[in-house]
Amino acid sequence: MTIFEKATREKFRYPSAKGLLTTEQLWELPLTAKSGFSLDDVAKAVNAELKAIDTESFVATETNPAKATLETKLEVVKHVIAVRLAEDQAAKAAAAKKLEKEKLLAVLGRKQDAVLENLTEAELLARINNL
Repeated sequence: MTIFEKATREKFRYPSAKGLLTTEQLWELPLTAKSGFSLDDVAKAVNAELKAIDTESFVATETNPAKATLETKLEVVKHVIAVRLAEDQAAKAAAAKKLEKEKLLAVLGRKQDAVLENLTEAELLARINNL
């Protein structure tokens, strides 16, 4: 069973400043925000819950069953963060390529204009007649 199948079957809810969120709503959150409503904040909250139940007990011999669920919740949030970071990097790379292409086309246009400016009147008339 994948982590997302487990998350949807068990109807995982994640703590946030705006209340409990579904797994699907994680995809809509910003990576970081000053408001306390971001993927980073959700990951920190789940991690804090995990650490709170993970405190060592000298009496209890069994592991807390909530630990596995919280570990899976944290894995889901970490996966969403990784995908969103990769998407952001790809978008930045695409924007940089687009900007570079626009610059190159502008320079090419200026060079082509310069070549046209150097044509003689007869060459210009010949090219116009060929169009």
